This record gives sequence, structure tokens and C-alpha cells, in this order.
Amino acid sequence: MPILNRAAEMQEEVAGWRRHLHQTPELNFDVFQTAAFVTDKLQAFGCDEVVTGLGKTGVVGIIRGRKGEGPAIGLRADMDALPINEITGKPYASSVPGKMHACGHDGHTAMLLGAAKYLAETRNFVGSVAVIFQPAEEGGGGGNEMVKDGMMERFGISKVFGMHNMPGLPVGEFAIKPGPIMAATAEFTITVKGHGGHAAMPHATIDPIVITSHLVSALQTIASRSTDPVEAVVVSVTKFHAGDAYNVIPEKAEIAGTVRTLKKEVARKAEEKIRAICAGLASAFGATIEVDYDPNYPVTFNHPEETAFASDIAAGVAGDANVHRAIQPVMGGEDFSYMLEARPGAFIFIGNGDTAGLHHPAYDFNDEVIPHGMSYWVRLAETALVA
Repeated sequence: MPILNRAAEMQEEVAGWRRHLHQTPELNFDVFQTAAFVTDKLQAFGCDEVVTGLGKTGVVGIIRGRKGEGPAIGLRADMDALPINEITGKPYASSVPGKMHACGHDGHTAMLLGAAKYLAETRNFVGSVAVIFQPAEEGGGGGNEMVKDGMMERFGISKVFGMHNMPGLPVGEFAIKPGPIMAATAEFTITVKGHGGHAAMPHATIDPIVITSHLVSALQTIASRSTDPVEAVVVSVTKFHAGDAYNVIPEKAEIAGTVRTLKKEVARKAEEKIRAICAGLASAFGATIEVDYDPNYPVTFNHPEETAFASDIAAGVAGDANVHRAIQPVMGGEDFSYMLEARPGAFIFIGNGDTAGLHHPAYDFNDEVIPHGMSYWVRLAETALVA
């Protein structure tokens, strides 16, 4: 089952949709133009049902097979962009300052639209395909909102599948693994309150900058000294704010960052250790340290049976040698995790070639990927729902 001829024929058309979406990026749940574009396409394709407003601004199209009643499966793409200024210089670059599709969600949406068009034309399956277009993957938890809106129950979805492009993986290749494939995420903000004063008289102060500097270093021991070396944990401080003048030691300092883990017990221990480090430093320096800790997306966990199935489908499209079935987990987060908690399924990576990395201002989705992604979606649906 190589690339579908029809998918190859549609590449330019689908790339045109993708580039339109790339020019008009929208953030979080505010994907109104994108959702309208998707809705218009699904209706034009002749989907049996098109439902909008799921998970606030999500869209689901239902395509029923012509071979009788059967189960329903879900295929998911994300629609939102990122708050980044694009520097690609492409003729279809973002027309919206401060917003760009730096993660390829424009490509994900276009490929699933292309597959929806094909499936609506052929309907060579039993049961139903739900094509899911989700808002707010980039931190908003749109996947969770669609699940909480009853999407799985409403459309009788029994299994669900997702796909994401991967820069550095050659075009035409896929990568996947059973079990945890992407990390659980958490966000923290830590406020250190000391006693300010004149920079020339530090002995009369409780310097929050010095204390917070110790804190940044101490947090790195969670991975290096508090966690089993064979376990995966990332603790990254990404913000540090303090002071406004050269000659003033401020009253407080604030840091913020993220924790990434692959196991619940490691996540729990990481939070406990952050709080313990803060309590210890507060006592040692005579400061007050407040911790705001917010667990975010859960682990993206691929179900073994569905992962083997998805791997075989990818091998049918790309050849077995081009499917990496046991990749290392990626420590980025992904809110498709909520859908995998609600239903069995699998999340797969598709090669984007030698491009800039995700979330980089020079990133662009590679349109050569389109026929490979479309073929994967179509073959997956037709095989999962075979007569």
C-alpha cells in the first residue's frame, strides 16, 4: 500500500489550503477563521454531519461508509498557531504580526482535510470516520475541552489516532512507540520575597536575587541528584524577573518554568522536591518563598494494540524500513493525551525533513509531506473499518 495516486494528485490543492491557513494564523481557542475554513471544506466534501463549537471552537466532520453500519474511529488534527514573529520570508508567510504556524498545525489540518475529501468521495469502509479539528493545543487544552464536551460519546468513537510532523525525520518516514511517547507537563511560578534596600548595603537586606539564583541551581538537582538516572524528568527555569534599578536591591524576585515527566510517580516526586527546596532556602535565608504549581497535560500514552496497528499502516505507506517503531519518547507535551485517556489509540510522528525545528521563527511545514500523511490517514481508516 504505497502512497495513494489520488493523494499525490491532490498535493498542490491541499498545499494551497495549507498556505492559506499559514497566512492567517490564530491562537488558542480564537481559531474562528480557521474553523470556518474547515467547516466550509467539510460541507463542500459532502460530509454526512459537520458539527461546530465542540470544545469551544472545535469542528468534527462525520463521514459514513457505504457498506453498512459499523464502529466509528476518530482522526485528529490541531488548528492553532503560536505567538511568534515569522522570519521565513516565504510568499505565504504569516500576515498577522506576532502570530505564526511554527508547529505545523496548518499542515496537520490540511492533510486531514485532504483525507476527508478522499474518504467522502470513496466511502470504502464500514462504519464512520470522525475527522476532528481541535483548537488550543499549544497550552490551552483544547483536546480536553472536546473530550469534556462529550465528543467521544456523541459520535460513538471507539478508537482515536493523532499525527504530528517531526523536523529532522526524513520525508516519507514515520516514528512511533507503544507506551509513553510524549511527556506530562507542569508549570510553576515561584515568588521569593525578601527585604529590599540600597545596593551598597546588602548586609541590611534579604536579597531575593541571590536567593533565587541559588534556587535556580538547586532545582537542577531534581534531575541530577533526586531522580533515578534511568527515569526521565526535565526541570527548566524559563523566566527570571527581579529589580528595576542599578542601585536598589528589590523586595522580591520571581522565576517560572516547566517540569516534564513520563511517569506519574516521577511527576509527584518532582513537585514535592520543588516545594522542599523552596522551604529549605526560605528557612536558610530568612525569606518567604511562594510556589504556584500547575500540573498541565498528562503523558501521551500509546496503547500497544493500536500502536502496532498504526505502525503497520505506516509501513504499508512508507515501507517497513521507513517506520521507526521504538523511538525515544519526546519530552514535549501534547494534549492529544486527553483523547488517549478517553479512548484507545495511537499518536505517530511523520517526517518533515531537514527543516527548522518546531516553535522556531524560521520553521515551515514541508508540503512534500502531504501525500504521505493523507495516505496514512486514508489507509488507517479503510483498514480499521474494513468490511
